[in-house]
Amino acid sequence: MKAVDVRAKTPDELNEELTNLQKEAFNLRFQTASGQQENTARVRAVRRDIARIKTILGEKSRVEA
Repeated sequence: MKAVDVRAKTPDELNEELTNLQKEAFNLRFQTASGQQENTARVRAVRRDIARIKTILGEKSRVEA
């Protein structure tokens, strides 16, 4: 997910996407702990996407204020 794509979304869409990514991160942690995970790079990508969305949500909230 690129920052340009994230900036184009509304805060409601970003919150929904954030929830989905957090659920995915939770599931990936369980897969890692049980040794079932095949794509270890996905953990890093999900964490970065979560951080990217949180950063842009913060920027949007400061602009509104």
